[in-house]
Amino acid sequence: MTSQVTANNGKSSVLNEDARLTDVSTTPNTASNSSDDVDPNVTQAILEKYDRESITRHITHGPVKYFIALICILYSLFHLYITFNPMPALLQRSVHVGVGFALIFLIFPANKTSSRKKVAWYDWIWFVLSLSGMTYLIYEYQDIVTSRGGIANQADVIFSIITVICVLEGSRRITGWILPILASIFLLYPFISHMAFMPNRLLTRPYDFGDIFGQLFLKTEGLYSVAIGASVTFIFLFILFGAFLARSGMGQLFNDLALALAGDKKGGPAKVAVISSGFMGSINGSALSNVVSTGAFTIPLMKKVGYHKDFAGAVEASASVGGQILPPIMGASAFIMAETTGLPYSTIALAALLPAILYYLGVIAQVHFRAGRRDLKGIAKENLPQVKEVLKARGHMLLPIVFLIYLLIQNVPVGYAAAYTIGFTVVISMLRKETRMGINDILGALEDGARQSLAVMAACAVVGIIIGVVSLTSFGTVMTSSIVTLGAGSLFLTLILTMLASMVLGMGLPSIPAYIITATMAAPALAGFDIPILSAHMFVFYFGIFANITPPVCLAAFAGAGISGGDPMKTGFLSLKLALAGFIIPFMFIYSPAMLMIDPTGLAVTVKEFPLPPIIDIITVVLTSIAGVLALSAALEGYFKSEMSPMIRGILAVGALLLIYPGLTTGLAGGAIVIAIAVLNIKNSGEPTPTVSI
Repeated sequence: MTSQVTANNGKSSVLNEDARLTDVSTTPNTASNSSDDVDPNVTQAILEKYDRESITRHITHGPVKYFIALICILYSLFHLYITFNPMPALLQRSVHVGVGFALIFLIFPANKTSSRKKVAWYDWIWFVLSLSGMTYLIYEYQDIVTSRGGIANQADVIFSIITVICVLEGSRRITGWILPILASIFLLYPFISHMAFMPNRLLTRPYDFGDIFGQLFLKTEGLYSVAIGASVTFIFLFILFGAFLARSGMGQLFNDLALALAGDKKGGPAKVAVISSGFMGSINGSALSNVVSTGAFTIPLMKKVGYHKDFAGAVEASASVGGQILPPIMGASAFIMAETTGLPYSTIALAALLPAILYYLGVIAQVHFRAGRRDLKGIAKENLPQVKEVLKARGHMLLPIVFLIYLLIQNVPVGYAAAYTIGFTVVISMLRKETRMGINDILGALEDGARQSLAVMAACAVVGIIIGVVSLTSFGTVMTSSIVTLGAGSLFLTLILTMLASMVLGMGLPSIPAYIITATMAAPALAGFDIPILSAHMFVFYFGIFANITPPVCLAAFAGAGISGGDPMKTGFLSLKLALAGFIIPFMFIYSPAMLMIDPTGLAVTVKEFPLPPIIDIITVVLTSIAGVLALSAALEGYFKSEMSPMIRGILAVGALLLIYPGLTTGLAGGAIVIAIAVLNIKNSGEPTPTVSI
């Protein structure tokens, strides 16, 4: 039986005969007729099941379609305009929120049973209400900032309530119920925080409507907080940049390049999944959509070469989630971190580099060792695209990313860097027919960018309610002091409690609100231990993200299982195992700040401003952590060059953890254990040299 597997929209076409892969080409947009291919309708259904923002209306013709497209294009152009001609912060943030939620009510139906073919009559009311708060703020702005000093009057309260209701309903449609319910609970707190039944630690003075809704609506500490500030000035532009890259065929470039580099290696398709999902995840920042879009191509390939369906789904999930910690872009949360910590974005991206490499090294090493243990082959090299041909056809589209990195290193303002890179992308795309962007592609990218930004905007806005309440009351201080009290002065115990709080808060939430909430309430608990602010925020950032692959609520793993046909919970635990290095790395950079390239004073390194830590510290932490992660991966899989007994695996795991833990004594002890077991394992396998090809 001969069948063809084709991934459209810039993915490679893979032929299969007698369940063996026999040909791979790079012809785009070929219609699929394979029984092994993942039906696009199935992938869309999986995406809608786990990713609320994928449930959209599909209006294919008529004036409403063009009206929505026009607003989206103007919305994108507005953000490009204010990059170079900024408005007062409150005004540009209110436009960002007002128009954004107006679009949400036109694009996202009220529930799954609502019509996808037309806009319901009541959504036009929501559309007008969303714009009303923005219009009111623009009209009253001068009076608010000059005459009233931010003190709310009756009209302010009315429009604030309208805006808050629109934010809660709009975010429910695009993110699901969890975040609006959490925000509503926080919103309720200042109304009851002075009542007698409240615990003493939570008691506050009474607040009236003016206090609460003035905080949320008239200041930049509520709905229009630092989160929305990052969304309007940084995040939107990088999402728009990603839309332009997608229109130029970047997805196909990543997939074909990953196939060319790793497809013929032992267990090649799984390594292709790790590489391509990491690249795509760094740019689009959405673990769930990355699992579904990239996984529709990679998961069938993994199953074909012999990986179990549960493992195949887990590889895609762990690789997709990791994209959000991988520079240069790191999804969108890095921009929020830059705003929250006051550190340059380039500093955060540089600090995240080594931990991200270690994370992906851990995933790909486990993939490699499993392939070795089960003798899983790759795809025949002659049936794969060649690196030279892939780069010749689309390699020039890597230049925009290089250009962006260069601008960031040169400390060009992030908004400017993103805007310049968008223009550079259009120019570079003209070099080859395969990537050339015409006017329709440019307009399409402007529309796509606006649509894709709405989920981030909604999450930032609804989290603004939480930030506003925390700023108004003492709740954040109470949360921080509770963690510190339970930690009983122990840094390690406090880290464990902070990790658990971050993971619980991150369950079922998108990465951005998960980080904002944990950064607001959990990260300050580490401040008392003189931990650098970047280390503390990276710590909660990691665990908020990894909640997506941590059972019982592991949405990325569930999506991977939906595509692979595997068991969701088994896929979740396998994802957790693959990502185990990611749960250890945050403790590593707390105890060894050199991993984040932080100098002894606690300042993060940038290329020009601060000195590096002693070079010997960096070299030591790089070598020991790489060796430790590789050893831990071998212990988890029970294989290096030959099978390992459970006792040997346990000893190797101990050696790996000793290598990972900072310190000369522990490093030497761990290194001795790992080397001894490696030599013994190689001797048992009969192989002459201790090399591992990853």
